[in-house]
Amino acid sequence: MAENLNIPATEDRRERYTALLPQIESLVNGESDPVANMANVAAALKETFGFFWVGFYRVAGRELVLGPFQGTLACTRIGFGKGVCGTDWKERKSQLVPDVNLFPGHIACSSASKSEVVIPIFDGGGNVSGVLDIDSDKPDDFTAVDVECLERLVRAIGDRIF
Repeated sequence: MAENLNIPATEDRRERYTALLPQIESLVNGESDPVANMANVAAALKETFGFFWVGFYRVAGRELVLGPFQGTLACTRIGFGKGVCGTDWKERKSQLVPDVNLFPGHIACSSASKSEVVIPIFDGGGNVSGVLDIDSDKPDDFTAVDVECLERLVRAIGDRIF
């Protein structure tokens, strides 16, 4: 069981993702429980980057239901096509939102959230089984680097978290 992450002391997010991703893969490959894996992935991302909120929503019928997360209280259920997470599910593509207040239909689970990135997680049949949701309390905090690296992460471990 891992107790510490080995992350370089740099502000370059790509370098930190490059160091973090194999550590997360190793961590989840040693555990079969998806809830435990989602919890550790959320903790590792929050610890590495200091994001305001990191968590998972899983598809349950026509709603996304809150899964393991790190951060403040969160919305428990989000409808298909609603808010950033529901839009991510509906459109089946990552959402990069520099200013959540400008996103049509944004659901304000926390007024402290200023920007957001949401990555869909696909099951073996190509269906969206959940989403990885990350919020920042800073505007325009995410870039294409975050999207690219987080998409790589969920592709690598998706079968271990859903």
